[in-house]
Amino acid sequence: MRDLAALPKAHLHVHLESTIRPGTLRELGEANGVDVPGEPPVFDGFRAFADYNALVRACLQRPEDFERIAREYCEDETAQGTRYAEVTFTAASHGERLGDLEMPLTSVLKGLSGSALEWRLVLDHSRRRSVERAERTLDLAVKHDEVFAIGMAGEENHSLKPFAAVFERARAAGIHLLHHTGEDAGPDSIREALDVGRTERLGHGIRVLEDPALVAEVRERGLALEVCPSSNVTLGLVPSLPEHPLPRLLDAGLTVTLNTDVPSVTGANLAAEYARVRDAFGYDDAAMADFARASVTASFAPDVTKEAMLRGIDAWLTPAAGG
Repeated sequence: MRDLAALPKAHLHVHLESTIRPGTLRELGEANGVDVPGEPPVFDGFRAFADYNALVRACLQRPEDFERIAREYCEDETAQGTRYAEVTFTAASHGERLGDLEMPLTSVLKGLSGSALEWRLVLDHSRRRSVERAERTLDLAVKHDEVFAIGMAGEENHSLKPFAAVFERARAAGIHLLHHTGEDAGPDSIREALDVGRTERLGHGIRVLEDPALVAEVRERGLALEVCPSSNVTLGLVPSLPEHPLPRLLDAGLTVTLNTDVPSVTGANLAAEYARVRDAFGYDDAAMADFARASVTASFAPDVTKEAMLRGIDAWLTPAAGG
């Protein structure tokens, strides 16, 4: 079996605040007066994770905090063979919390800059929060060229309908829409993300299988799923990795990309996520290369980046590359 760290990969679904190195999180907590537990707790659902995530976010207070986690994120992604990433950041929430709407985003952009990793930024917004904050998120996205998309995250039982005008304004401004959906809620959530949210990929999307007609629609529209198996298990949404619906998504003819979502919580970076999937389902190198190709093709990377990465994936599969 070939080295999955050497496989050129695109990472399409990962939250910056959930990539922080454990040592860094402890240091930031100590510096900013936040008591950080030694290990993440065991989660019994999305709400428990959201509560823990609030504690992590509280550790981020100074410009150098945001710059540091962004810089280390790039270092860690590059080390595991990620060539291109679309990383998500909750900029407006941090800005409102700290009384400076611009600072968290500009600091993250500074930390991301100059890396060997090619990246673009997605700004997300919790469905539980106000339309006004969503509008501020969009304002930030429009102001910074490095931001190419906004998306709705959080508990999916909260409707997207109040945000419809924000989505239309985003589309008019050339900002892409990438929503979490079909993770902790079912097909109705996905339909709303498609019809109201105008989403261009399904963030998670694993519960699409509950509605065969919706499966057919998603397949015919060629919408990729941003599947995060370890995250689904860790957050209590899937009982175990071998029970994950990933093989059934593939059998249904859907486009599946592999991602980490919250690697600091699951303990798996992108290369490790690929390895976990390979081991759990017995996939060969060709299948793993297919996952990598799907992620590159579904990304919003420049064409020249896509072409180079696809060539690199083909080279990884050759005998000389694999050994």
